[in-house]
Amino acid sequence: MSPNSSPSTSPSADPPPAGGDSLPSPAIHTQDLAKKYGDITALAGLTMTVPRGEVFGFLGPNGAGKTTAVKLLLGLTQPTSGQGWVLGAPVGDIPTRRRVGYLPELFRYQSWLSAREVLALHCELARLPRRTWKSEIAEALELVGLKERADDRCGTFSKGMQQRLGLGVALLGKPEIVFLDEPTSALDPVGRYDVREILRGLKGRATTVFLNSHLLSEVELICDRVAVVDHGRVIAIGTLDDLLQGADLVRVRVTGLDGRVGDLSRFGAVAAEGDWLTVRGLKEAGVPELVEEIVRLGGRVYAVEPRQQSLEDRFLQLLQEEET
Repeated sequence: MSPNSSPSTSPSADPPPAGGDSLPSPAIHTQDLAKKYGDITALAGLTMTVPRGEVFGFLGPNGAGKTTAVKLLLGLTQPTSGQGWVLGAPVGDIPTRRRVGYLPELFRYQSWLSAREVLALHCELARLPRRTWKSEIAEALELVGLKERADDRCGTFSKGMQQRLGLGVALLGKPEIVFLDEPTSALDPVGRYDVREILRGLKGRATTVFLNSHLLSEVELICDRVAVVDHGRVIAIGTLDDLLQGADLVRVRVTGLDGRVGDLSRFGAVAAEGDWLTVRGLKEAGVPELVEEIVRLGGRVYAVEPRQQSLEDRFLQLLQEEET
């Protein structure tokens, strides 16, 4: 599905900063981009930059402002305040939207159309040259694994096959940036693997991917950088290494400390739950010294579990910290 044909006005603004004399402007750049619906703040001052050719994960709980941000970037709704640019042009710029692909979370195609006919319809909506339709459709069908079902009606497709078709539509015209909203939500493990491979292929041809997803394990496998948004604003942004820095932790099952848990604070942030202590920010190399100190304080150690937080662990921690 493409936003190319919807009219929109663009905010008057200076262009976003370029990366240098020979480098293009970022794929996405926003400055205090905000949206209110009456007294409800859907997005509160979004400021971020997404370089070209990056697979960028945009994460947050339901109601965090993710869909609102995408609609603003696509020019499907107007900001209350702030500014934004996509591919160097103000959000909503119609010629620029012809270089953008979009897969919404909720979509439906006419059940009586075949997959090939759906793709042809969107070639027309995107105003692609008719001479390119055949090759565009064939490439899209091949890419999303629907080549053998090209002439079957959409009404016979499973939800996962519908999702594949939607992804094929988003990739028509070889867009420079693709916005994907939950692209793997209806797919089985094989389908999710296939989508990951498609996204890696897009990265290989320098296409920027802006990915909304609740499947954090998928984001962890494919994204170059991630932003976490909550209550309408970004609360963390960076590479996975940036977000997980200091996220090493060790869990220790221990008895006999008798209120001396605070004496372990030099090892990191310590939390106690029953017989288990969790020490955050402690590298695995520091575990023997921690155990030695627990024993010195009179504790008895029954189990030690060093590990690094997953993105999901870190995501939940960031949201909890935001609430406090």
